[in-house]
Amino acid sequence: MFTFETADRKEVRRFRIAQFNGRTATVRSGEAMVTGHVRSVLESKSTIPQSWTITIVPSAPKSDVPRPAPAVHIFAEDLR
Repeated sequence: MFTFETADRKEVRRFRIAQFNGRTATVRSGEAMVTGHVRSVLESKSTIPQSWTITIVPSAPKSDVPRPAPAVHIFAEDLR
């Protein structure tokens, strides 16, 4: 799990929407990019200005598997 803290309200809103819709979210951590599902968005009430702690469960990177070729119709003239 990847946990970080932010004070950016727009970023927090984006992560809450991703969590609600079950979509993946991407965040840059230094030079690395972490993509995964948002597990929690917690507000830290003791800090001024407001800040939130966001937890992301990283997902496995997609493999570059080529898509199958489209089916070729031998009798293409019959389809018209």
